[in-house]
Amino acid sequence: MKRKNILVFPCGSEIGLDVYRCVKYSTYFKLIGGSSVDDHGKFVFKDYIPNIPFVNAPDFLPVIKKIVAGHSIDAIYPATDLAIDVLKKLEPELGCKVVSSASETTDICLSKLDLLYIENYSLLKDVVRIPKQYSIESIDSYPIFVKPDIGHSAIGAEKITSQVELENRLVGDDDILLLEYLPGEEYTVDCFTDRKGNLQFVGARVRQRIKSGISVNTSFVETQAEFRKFAEAINEKIRFRGAWFYQVKRDKKGELCLLEVASRFGGSSLLSCALGVNLPLLSLFDAFDYDVEVLPNEYHVELDRAFGNKYKLDINYNTVYVDYDDCLIVEKRYVNVELVQFLYQCLNRGKRIVLLSKHDGDLELELKQFRLEGLFDEVIHISRDEQKCDYVIDKDSIFIDDSHAERKNIMMTRHIPVFAPNMINVLLD
Repeated sequence: MKRKNILVFPCGSEIGLDVYRCVKYSTYFKLIGGSSVDDHGKFVFKDYIPNIPFVNAPDFLPVIKKIVAGHSIDAIYPATDLAIDVLKKLEPELGCKVVSSASETTDICLSKLDLLYIENYSLLKDVVRIPKQYSIESIDSYPIFVKPDIGHSAIGAEKITSQVELENRLVGDDDILLLEYLPGEEYTVDCFTDRKGNLQFVGARVRQRIKSGISVNTSFVETQAEFRKFAEAINEKIRFRGAWFYQVKRDKKGELCLLEVASRFGGSSLLSCALGVNLPLLSLFDAFDYDVEVLPNEYHVELDRAFGNKYKLDINYNTVYVDYDDCLIVEKRYVNVELVQFLYQCLNRGKRIVLLSKHDGDLELELKQFRLEGLFDEVIHISRDEQKCDYVIDKDSIFIDDSHAERKNIMMTRHIPVFAPNMINVLLD
């Protein structure tokens, strides 16, 4: 298979970033990030296209067609619900594939009202339990739950405990669903359906801690049978292709009740990837009509997400000088794996790496014991009374050392950037 160029758009969304995490090592797909706004994607994607018009802008189609042609894009991987819906409809005009279910499916999934309640579209009400919907007049007790018909990340969704609270919530907002309040545990169920309609994977996970609508702590449930039955019922009624998910919550009797269905993989579905079920990659292969097979591992895994950082520095260097004690080797027995990761990044870029140390022991023997021999272009082993600055001779260099005194001396005498071990993440891609 010839390597395909995939435009991820908008690449700075959580879904876009997860596509990158899952596909970045693939030899079959080259990822190109694209965004309409200045977002985190430009720190992640090596190939990045800024200032793409929003999908609902008048000039979006001509601009995206020009990008597809100019960058030889084979497929667009949309990374928000709205982008999925718009791009799938435009697919015949784009000159490339759009990695998604059919537009009929994306239309239905975009609106919770269409999916669950309107008679002409209510495909699921007879096959799975859905929350009771209220009109203002029909509410017989509180609490209830309100959320936008079309929305994401739990924005605008909240529990309402009284008539006054509801009246205040509805001011200026007529796109709100008034629903039965479900007090039980909530689950996201990751699914994958291939192009032949086969439901190959169902993975139900508990949403143990939620932030901005994403389950930032999640793990798989022990018994999947009731969730698979739910998924099979949905898959029979709606024609999916690739990754999709649904969310359910237990009512006061403990029965599963459907909240939403989406024609994409869900936030924190990296938990499924941790089992070996790479949903974005499977979706890409399926989109290009390749047969795929799901082979999950059988171990317990828990995912916890937090903010991560990426940095871009405006420094150029050819040589890295790095210390040994409490820098490369911590507590005399642990290799600093983050630092070694950076050193191999330097090797990939043709940088020169020099170990500069006042170590008291047999440095070459210890490097061999730690399996680090051969990593350095030069090993300079100096005595305690010598100055490291006398050996830092390359002007286009950086210096890494745990000692504040050593860093200060090098900064003052050689005028190059200096880094403590806790700063290594600043240097990593």
